[in-house]
Amino acid sequence: MFLLFKNASPPEFRPQYFFVILVSMLFACTPVGPDFVKPELATPGEWLESAGQGLEPVPTDVSLWWRVFNDPILNELVESARANNNNLEIAGLRVLESRAQLGVATSTLYPQSQRINGSATNISPPGSSGPTSNYWQYGLNFSLGWEVDFWGRFRRGIEASDAAFMGSIAAYDQALLLLTAQVVDIYTVIRATEEQLRISRENITLQKRSYAITEVLYRNGQDSGLDMQQAHSLLLSTQSTIPTLESALKQARNALSVLLGQAPGSVNVLLDREKNRKIIPLIPTDIAVGFPADMLRRRPDVRQAELQAMAQNALVGLAEADLYPSFSLIGSIGLAAGGPIDDDFDNLFDADALTYSIGPSFSWPFLSYGRIRNNIRVQDARLQQALINYRETVLQAAREAEDAMAAFNGSTQQSVLLKKTVASSKRSNELAMLRFREGFSDYQRVLDSQQALFSQQQRYVTSQSDKVRSLITLYKALGGGWEDRAGLPMISPQTKETMEQRTNWGALLDDTYSPSDNTDKQGEIPRPDW
Repeated sequence: MFLLFKNASPPEFRPQYFFVILVSMLFACTPVGPDFVKPELATPGEWLESAGQGLEPVPTDVSLWWRVFNDPILNELVESARANNNNLEIAGLRVLESRAQLGVATSTLYPQSQRINGSATNISPPGSSGPTSNYWQYGLNFSLGWEVDFWGRFRRGIEASDAAFMGSIAAYDQALLLLTAQVVDIYTVIRATEEQLRISRENITLQKRSYAITEVLYRNGQDSGLDMQQAHSLLLSTQSTIPTLESALKQARNALSVLLGQAPGSVNVLLDREKNRKIIPLIPTDIAVGFPADMLRRRPDVRQAELQAMAQNALVGLAEADLYPSFSLIGSIGLAAGGPIDDDFDNLFDADALTYSIGPSFSWPFLSYGRIRNNIRVQDARLQQALINYRETVLQAAREAEDAMAAFNGSTQQSVLLKKTVASSKRSNELAMLRFREGFSDYQRVLDSQQALFSQQQRYVTSQSDKVRSLITLYKALGGGWEDRAGLPMISPQTKETMEQRTNWGALLDDTYSPSDNTDKQGEIPRPDW
């Protein structure tokens, strides 16, 4: 339905009445569809693991958790990765993309169609029309179309885009959290591998001396050669661990370089800067782990799952708005001149060249209810999926934290026992060598003790590494490592400069985006960015 008034209003048309009706329509808009209800965070009241291994259920701040290791090289590596990692910058660019999409959604509240048209047409009538000649027609026109958000269709779209924008920030926080954990984890692997190399070389030196002793005994005819061959075999076995460990060390260093956004091998100078710091990160005596509800709520992936459900909830309302008619205001104003009698261009600006049209219209797809209702059902099913995904995310988060605590407690107990085992193996090796020199036992006891010592030392280093890595996993499960990004740019200065030269981004590249409590933002429409 469309009402058109041209050049002059009919007697019954009153513009003031029309605008009163229009304003009433604007303020009477009530969004259809369900309002989002924040899901309950189903978390246990306390952790299952006891506090007997140094894990204390007390309030804590884990935003800078890697600093508990008190390692300046590690701190420098983390800061470098957070400033230069490529995947993190991609996550930041997705935030900018979502912010621009929110601007697109916000603009739908305003006149959706605005157009200026101009024309100059030369017309040549047919000869049968009489003694006429070619003439010009000129036109200049501005048209506007504005669909009123009567049922909240556009506001639901803005709500969905706003939640998606906040979800992209949560995704960025999750990328920052994972990057921090990866850097500390690989650094731990590097230090543990260096320690295993040191132990291997130390044992090679010890076993070379033993091999030399058996070789002397064999040449002097005091041994059949069996002890010498067994000593040589043990020495070769230990030496064979060196190439594998060196290869693993190079691969770990290359992986760390890439995390820092640098070419492989770039971190070698920094890692080797302090020779006396080549140790596995030391764990503090007491570790605060907070309470389940507080720690799991801070996780970015939990927040992202909630925002995905919020966005999908708005899409249900957007689909439901299709059931109702849409109301629009359509109008145009322009100038027209030219014809067979007078085609002077100056006439385009005469008073009688003015033409306009204005009127409301509505559209109602009432014969498409089957398609519309099924689309609503599709969106509602996706909403329920998002809500269940949120519930599953919370459960998995709780499981990850509990698993990390169990692994930490287990590796702590194992490390204590293996430390005693190493001490016992060292003493056993000393006694076996002493008894062999005094003639109370054969050399086989020495070989067995040396093999056991090397094995237990390697196991002890692995348990120390596992203990640190389980603590890293625990901090990651508790959602630590993203809150201090206030001064961290979403994109690098070089990327910002490139994008500014290529596209007009306005102030979007300068903004610092922070997560917010979206329950306080319901009903608030973001400002447009023009």
